[in-house]
Amino acid sequence: GVRVDRKALAAMSATMEREIRALEKTIWDLAGSEFNVNSPQQLAEILFDKMNLGLGGRRRSKPRSTAAEVLEELALTHELPRKVLEYREISKLKSTYVDALPRLIHAETGRLHTSFSQTGTATGRLSSSDPNLQNIPVRSELGRQIRAEFVASLGNTLLSADYSQIELRILAHFSKDPVLVEAFRTGQDIHARTAQEVFGVGPMAQNAEHRRAAKAINFGIIYGQTPFGLAAQLGIDQKEAAKFIAAYFARYRGVKEYLEQSLAEARKTGATRTLFGRIRPVPEITSPQANLRNFAERTALNTPLQGTAADLIKLAMIAIDRQLADQGFHAKMILQVHDELLFEVPHKELDRLRVLVRAAMENVYKLAVPLVADLKAGPNWRDMK
Repeated sequence: GVRVDRKALAAMSATMEREIRALEKTIWDLAGSEFNVNSPQQLAEILFDKMNLGLGGRRRSKPRSTAAEVLEELALTHELPRKVLEYREISKLKSTYVDALPRLIHAETGRLHTSFSQTGTATGRLSSSDPNLQNIPVRSELGRQIRAEFVASLGNTLLSADYSQIELRILAHFSKDPVLVEAFRTGQDIHARTAQEVFGVGPMAQNAEHRRAAKAINFGIIYGQTPFGLAAQLGIDQKEAAKFIAAYFARYRGVKEYLEQSLAEARKTGATRTLFGRIRPVPEITSPQANLRNFAERTALNTPLQGTAADLIKLAMIAIDRQLADQGFHAKMILQVHDELLFEVPHKELDRLRVLVRAAMENVYKLAVPLVADLKAGPNWRDMK
C-alpha cells in the first residue's frame, strides 16, 4: 500500500473549493449571467447562442459540443472557454483524488491499496483501479501537489525508478535504424539529435521551440501521427508538419522501413505482436471504413513498442521482487506507473536498493541499444532528486 497525508489532502480540498467558487464567479461575470457551469446544455447556450462563438467549418459537424478539444479551440479567441477548462480540471482533480483518496484509506494499515489488473489493457500494461493511481497528472501544478501528499512513513524514503525513453529505445531495437541506434549507444539527447536531423540545427543553436517540435515528432512517429495531428499539436500549418515528417523519415530511413513492414505484416496476419510474443488482433486493419482502418494502423504501429515496454518492466519487477526477498531487504515495491516503479525503503537500505534496482531494470533483456533507468529519491512522490 501507499501512504498518503490525510490532513494535507483535507487542507488542499478546502483551497480547491475556494478556487472553484472564484472561477465560477469569473465565468458568470464573463457570461453576463449565472448558469450551471457543469451542464453541457447550459454552457452550449451561453457559448453558441448568447455569445455567438463559433468554429467556422467545424461548427457544422459538431454544432453544440462543449468537449475539451472544442473549448481549447474556442479558448484561442475568448477567455470564458479557457476559464471553463480551468474549472473542469480543478473540479476533476478534487473529486477524483483530493476528496476520494482519504475515503479509500484502509482502516488497519492507514494506507491506500490500489488494485492492479493484468488484463485491463490491450497492450499488456498493468492497469490500476479503486483508486487509479496511474493517471495523476504530472505536468500540471495541481497534479504535482497531489503527488506531494504521497509520502514515506517514518524512517523511510521513496525511491522512483523510471525507464528513460523506453519506447524510442525499443523502436531503435526493432528498426535497427543506424542514426537512432548510434544516438542511443553514444548516450546522446535523442530530442536534440532529431532536431539536428529534421531542422539542420546543431545542439548549441537549438532553442526550446526546436526541442518541443522534435519531441512531438519523436513520440508522434510511435503513435502513427499524421501531418494533421502534428500540425494541431504544434500549432503550425499542415504543410509544414508534413515537411517535418518527411524530413524525419528521410534521415531515419530504417524507422520508415520498419513501420511499413509492421503494417504489411499486420495486414497479412490480422494481428500485431510484442518482442516476447504477446499477440493483439487488429482485424479492422483491412476495413473499408477509413476511421476504423486508421485506428487499427496506429494500433499495429504502437502495440509492439508499448507492449514490449510493458513486458520488460514486468520482467524487471519479477527479478526485483525475487532479489528483495533473497537479500533480506525491508524495502517494498509499492507502485507501478507504466514505465516507473516506486519503492518505500528504510534510509539505511537506500544506497543498496539503488544498485539492485538499476541493475535489474537495465539488464533485464539485451536490446540493440542500452536500457537506461533514471533513479530519484525523496520524502514524497513529488520532491525527489
